[in-house]
Amino acid sequence: MTKALKVICYIFLFHTFLVCKAENKLITDPVKANFSVSFEDSQSHYLEVTLNFENLSAKQTNLVLPVWTPGYYLILETPRYIIDFDVTDEKNQKIKWNKNSKNRWVVENGSKSKITVKYRVFANKKSVAESYTDADKAFIMPNTVFMHIENNINNPVTLTLNKPAKWTKISTGLAIADASKNNYYAKNFDVFYDSPIYIGNQKVIEFENEGKKYTLGVATPQGLDEEKFVADLKKIMSATTSIMKKVPYDHYSYIMMEAGGGGLEHWNSQAIFTKGSFDSSYKRDYTDFMNFVTHEYFHLYNVKAIRPIELGPFDYNKENYTTMLWVSEGFTVYYEYIIMIKAGLLDGKGALDYLSNSIKKYENAEGSRHMSLSQSSFDIWLNFFNRETNAKETIISYYDKGPTIGMLLDLEIRNNTANKKSLDDVMRFLYDEYYEKKQRGFTEDEFWSACENTSGRSLSEIKTYVNTVTEIDYQKYLKYGGLQIDLQPLEGEQKDEKFIKKNYTISELPNATPLQLEIRKSIYNF
Repeated sequence: MTKALKVICYIFLFHTFLVCKAENKLITDPVKANFSVSFEDSQSHYLEVTLNFENLSAKQTNLVLPVWTPGYYLILETPRYIIDFDVTDEKNQKIKWNKNSKNRWVVENGSKSKITVKYRVFANKKSVAESYTDADKAFIMPNTVFMHIENNINNPVTLTLNKPAKWTKISTGLAIADASKNNYYAKNFDVFYDSPIYIGNQKVIEFENEGKKYTLGVATPQGLDEEKFVADLKKIMSATTSIMKKVPYDHYSYIMMEAGGGGLEHWNSQAIFTKGSFDSSYKRDYTDFMNFVTHEYFHLYNVKAIRPIELGPFDYNKENYTTMLWVSEGFTVYYEYIIMIKAGLLDGKGALDYLSNSIKKYENAEGSRHMSLSQSSFDIWLNFFNRETNAKETIISYYDKGPTIGMLLDLEIRNNTANKKSLDDVMRFLYDEYYEKKQRGFTEDEFWSACENTSGRSLSEIKTYVNTVTEIDYQKYLKYGGLQIDLQPLEGEQKDEKFIKKNYTISELPNATPLQLEIRKSIYNF
């Protein structure tokens, strides 16, 4: 090869290298998403949103706003609140756009790799699943405010909160990128959308427990016994760790808003309305509230980590159906009582009162004769706020029957293994096997396999209770735990009626065996 030919070859190879490197850069450079929100017109309930996108490679960019909030199984139709939508390039020149569905904006950016999107959001819903702002505060559910590029939810996002100076505090589970600029960061849009933000003048308390950091933001702290409340939160978290053995976060935020109703779990936070339940002298109200806090906290494990395979990765554009919410929600109700017992905030008999009430609500509703537990999960998208006049006669709630099945499973497993294993072992296995090892949700078959492997026996009868309206043999299962249930008709019920409401109060079983007493002590501590 001549010297001239070698030079030509080297030039060709070098040029090829540069082209490949450039093409590879186009392929591998992730889209950058830098967002901001301002509050100039918060008194009118408007948010001003700016989305900056870089490294766009397609000539057309589809922007999508989710239509539902994970954990809140209802289509919210949040795109209706978007107004004044506008897109410009880096030279501030207008870019054409149009909508081709209710929640998809199509931007014709052509060769432009950077675009700025601006719009306003009407935020006037006092709900744990939607956004709200006024002259004094803002609560932002990011999935109801910020769009993402279709099929690009795995890319990171930053958010700057341009808050008024009079709002001094920010409560959120988002990672801080630059505290001086109120700049936050999420590794992907699933995390971003699952990180509510409360901005205002709430009381903020920082504390640690077992090596983890916590913040507690309380919008209306009147009557709050700070020392006791934080101590009780620590008891709840430590009791939960004693069951699950692991903690799936480094930092956790409690966001407790003003008086209202409802709460929602998130991947490292919870956002709940307080109902003013801060005076511990009203023991029942305080206990109910702490049950509520415990419920949302245990969702860290059960639904955020341990989850039906249909619940993640999410399709934010439509309903995500599963027949297993009786595990995700129902078991969480059961465990809120178990955790409260372990934390010393509820006695065993009090827990049985709560479980008795769940059974009464389910069994004494005519819907229990028409809808199975698995069907109640699948149809939640129809029935989340079903207020039809026939609702009580035709539907049930997995919040009522779900904890009952959790209790039966726990008792069955303990009885079959001489109290060597329990439902706790099932939950730990699901966490280790599917959340940590396989990094996915479980199928229905995998769930039952985990239960039966732990129990050592078939659980076909309990499966029947889940998938049909077969009458439950409560006495059989409660006896395993040294318990019994009162199946006498309620006062005033006629025994010849087709549908008879019963007492369904759980109490101690006389003359329980040593194993039955051991099981009862293990669960209910008496």
